[in-house]
Amino acid sequence: MKKLLLELFTWWNGQTIGTRFYTWRKGIRVGEDEAGNVYYKDSTGKRRWVIYNGEAEASRIPPGWHGWMHHRVDTPPVDEAYQPRAWQKPHQPNQTGTAAAYRPQGSMASGSSRPSVTGDYDAWTPGA
Repeated sequence: MKKLLLELFTWWNGQTIGTRFYTWRKGIRVGEDEAGNVYYKDSTGKRRWVIYNGEAEASRIPPGWHGWMHHRVDTPPVDEAYQPRAWQKPHQPNQTGTAAAYRPQGSMASGSSRPSVTGDYDAWTPGA
């Protein structure tokens, strides 16, 4: 019952009820990656989609499947001996909104002060 409610009212937990129905009607299973994400295409091969294992986060698609999903290659990684290139890094979850998020120098969230400006520009300060 909980899974059905999640499919009805959320889009970030796997698939929606509409995606389930479309996949049942027109989807041809192509393969699955090491994270458990399942990849589908329609009979023409023009539409391709993924049903995530867990939270829908696009950065969780590995490089080989990413190329197939975006029509850069026609052969899915399961049909060839795909090996990631040396420069392709393993997946790291999106850190936005966490303590591990990137905070450049001068960012209000970094805790440091903004570097002084140069030239004839003076930043506005309230009450000054």
